[in-house]
Amino acid sequence: MRIDIWSDYICPFCTVGERHLNLALESFAGRDDVEVVWRSFQLDPEAPKESTGNALDYLTRIKGMSEAQVVAMNDGLAARAAEVGLEFNWRDSHMVNTMDAHRLGVLAREDDKGIEWDELVKRAYFTEGKNIADHAQLRELAAEVGLAAQDVDSVLADETAYAREVAEDIALARQIGVQGVPFFVFDGRLAVSGAQPVEVFRQALEQVAAGK
Repeated sequence: MRIDIWSDYICPFCTVGERHLNLALESFAGRDDVEVVWRSFQLDPEAPKESTGNALDYLTRIKGMSEAQVVAMNDGLAARAAEVGLEFNWRDSHMVNTMDAHRLGVLAREDDKGIEWDELVKRAYFTEGKNIADHAQLRELAAEVGLAAQDVDSVLADETAYAREVAEDIALARQIGVQGVPFFVFDGRLAVSGAQPVEVFRQALEQVAAGK
């Protein structure tokens, strides 16, 4: 079975949804035959590469949300994340452009390190408060996941490197009607949108495995 996942590194719902999928896979008999393919998506392609502050600063100043709305939404997400063993320190997050992280994500997938890269970058963003648009921090993350330094330097030095692959992932998402992430497609036949409960993912796995 193949599961295509569209997500963005700064999307808290993606992190929770992917954790729910992983928990469902733990009890799935065919888990060893499941291939996960990561797909790029950008929630805010116009976001700057320089940090514009944390989620509270960004969503109130740039998106026009009230402070009460932002705090309630993110505290709720942090509580949901904690339920599945994830630490979401949203007040420490840097709201930045994710294109360079996605371009390195394509490199990681080519090197069979896509899952490790996705988990590492999201942990760096949500838990450790790192600026995942900063090239120095991206290089540190790439080294941690085992990507060759010369390849990473080459990608970061050329803004066109893997940009087409990222754009193609986003275009495909639009083509199949993706309005937001996370978005999961099981064997090209069954779609699950959003951070659904673990049981929803269990049902999807069983349904696709049964050929329904």
